[in-house]
Amino acid sequence: MKATWVVVGVLGVIVLVALLGFGSYASAKNQMVQKDQRVQSSFSDIDIDLQRRADLIPNLVATVKGYANVETSILTNIAQARSGLLQAQTPNEKLAANDRLNVALLPLMRMQENYPDLKSNQQFMRLQDELAGTENRIAVARRRYNQAIEDYNVYIQQFPNSIWANMAGFKPKDKYYSADASSHEAPKVDFSK
Repeated sequence: MKATWVVVGVLGVIVLVALLGFGSYASAKNQMVQKDQRVQSSFSDIDIDLQRRADLIPNLVATVKGYANVETSILTNIAQARSGLLQAQTPNEKLAANDRLNVALLPLMRMQENYPDLKSNQQFMRLQDELAGTENRIAVARRRYNQAIEDYNVYIQQFPNSIWANMAGFKPKDKYYSADASSHEAPKVDFSK
């Protein structure tokens, strides 16, 4: 009878240890899957921000160029008409030059009615802000990606998780984001294209 209780006790301890071991394994594996998914999600965030930058910059540059071209042509016409007025010698030349100046000022007046202040300065500022914001988003996404890899790697290398990681096939990730050599140069924004 005493031997039966010893056998039952030993079997109970074995079952308890097996349950605790399996529970530890299942919990660790679930955490590893979660951390692995966080790494993949963080990398996807970088792709999203890079695509945002790729889509945003040409649209903003085109908008700025559009405003700048309209304003440049209006202001150029006004400057030329003013110059003509200053160079006019005879009363007829001055009247004709004044009429040309009035015609050149009409688009400016219409633009000021629709846009109380000329927009290209604001558009350039918006472009600069959007570019800075986009670059910051990318930097934050890259930092989060590296932190997610670090968190994952630390977790699967800690004991007893390292045992469970080997059993479940989780390997350390070494694809930290690092800038390429060309990123040490400032990006160029070209308004001539």
